[in-house]
Amino acid sequence: MTDALRSAGAAPTLEDVARAAGVSRATVSRVINGVRNVDPAIQEAVRQAVSVTGYAGNRAARSLVTRRTDAIVLVVSGAGVEEGPGGGSVAQDGTGSTAAGSFTSRVFADPFFGRVVTGVVNHLRPQGMHPVLMFAETSPAREEVVSYLRQGSADGALIVSTHAKDPLPGMVTEAGLPAVLYARPARPVPISYVDLAHRDGAGLAAEHLLARGCRRIATISGPLDVPAGQERLEGFRDTMARRGHPYVPTVEGQFTQESGETAMERLLVEHPGLDGVFAANDLMAVGACHVLREHGRRVPEDVAVIGFDDSSAASTCRPPLTTVRQPVEDMAAEMARLLVDRLAAPDRPATSVIFEPVLVVRDSA
Repeated sequence: MTDALRSAGAAPTLEDVARAAGVSRATVSRVINGVRNVDPAIQEAVRQAVSVTGYAGNRAARSLVTRRTDAIVLVVSGAGVEEGPGGGSVAQDGTGSTAAGSFTSRVFADPFFGRVVTGVVNHLRPQGMHPVLMFAETSPAREEVVSYLRQGSADGALIVSTHAKDPLPGMVTEAGLPAVLYARPARPVPISYVDLAHRDGAGLAAEHLLARGCRRIATISGPLDVPAGQERLEGFRDTMARRGHPYVPTVEGQFTQESGETAMERLLVEHPGLDGVFAANDLMAVGACHVLREHGRRVPEDVAVIGFDDSSAASTCRPPLTTVRQPVEDMAAEMARLLVDRLAAPDRPATSVIFEPVLVVRDSA
């Protein structure tokens, strides 16, 4: 039958699949569309018939044969909690609303996440694969992600975790689900990941400030419950110590422009003579520049400022920021590549890819 169809140039139809499987057209339709109350033996017969006839009328039929959806979950995950059936606390923001809205607002306001999406889409689209965006800022949301993957609604997950205590990487690996993580996990988990040599990047910033002649240098760190925040601070302090500067005034920020402004105000009060500032991301560096201007401090003549990431905020800042480049789009594309490779070879062991930072010199330092 198949040879006759091919020679006639006709595309296989549902009726052809039904004849090959020895069932009705309605049964074929039910199997292809995932109706659950179909005998497993009949489901297998239909799968074989789809394969034999070459029927590919829609994505559902193709996935029936390949057991692939060509969908990838891109998860932005945190570590908040929300009351569930067993009780517990509800994470909230300062206004008293639940944390979900606040979490998603912060995600979309941060240029970093847009760069991640760009890198992922650019890698997956040419392969006919598509990302599905999910947020996992609460316990129920994380369970939903795991359930979504277990049900076969997507082939695997790309996880961008925003908190060191985020349990999602461990949950997906314990469930045996294919996943790749952006950034090194804070706790040992057998999962592939991509990351940046954050300590080395912060060291580049320290070296540049010292080479400019800055001697009273402070830093605005990232959140210290995030591995990247910890490593950038440690890398900066270590390089400064190696150059004879054992103490670096530090104020913790939250990777937001507002937190950079608040930190800079505090540093000016406590260390009014400072002449150099390293902010652990560009948004905080922009905030620092705003406050310095308000206090009549020229950048870089009075205070040199360096950021981190080389995001759009760095080029739109006035003056344009000197910053440490994190190639987010390339890292996100590599994350997607690792997952696609894992899907092709499920027994492939977990691996890591570490990117090297580069200092991008502009006008702020």
